Amino acid sequence: MSWTCPKCERELPKPEQRHYCARVGLDTLFKGRPAELVLVFDKILAEVADWEGVLVGTTPNCIVFTRRLTFLVIRPMKKELDIKFYSKVPQPEKPIFKSIAVGNKFENHIRISLLDELRPALFNYLRESYQLL
Repeated sequence: MSWTCPKCERELPKPEQRHYCARVGLDTLFKGRPAELVLVFDKILAEVADWEGVLVGTTPNCIVFTRRLTFLVIRPMKKELDIKFYSKVPQPEKPIFKSIAVGNKFENHIRISLLDELRPALFNYLRESYQLL
């Protein structure tokens, strides 16, 4: 059962869950960014938002996808999206450019700037991250 913060109206997995409490519009995160980034984000959102129990929230710097915990963070950068997700084992192969140990899992990053760069493998990584919870 989710909980909505009365101050920022962000929907969270647990009552009183710690979070960055500020109202941030999704459009503000993409202001001044290439339109292609919005298309890439929309494609990811369309796939992931329908998974059971997924909540989507915004902070001043990123879009956070949670189930019971965060499993995906998308940070719009100047010319690309930094996509952070988690895995049980390190993922040192391209397109992943960084995979570091965080507790008992690994934090992985992929950067994408074009719709053509979205591959089925990315969605497999995101699904694995979702299923870790």
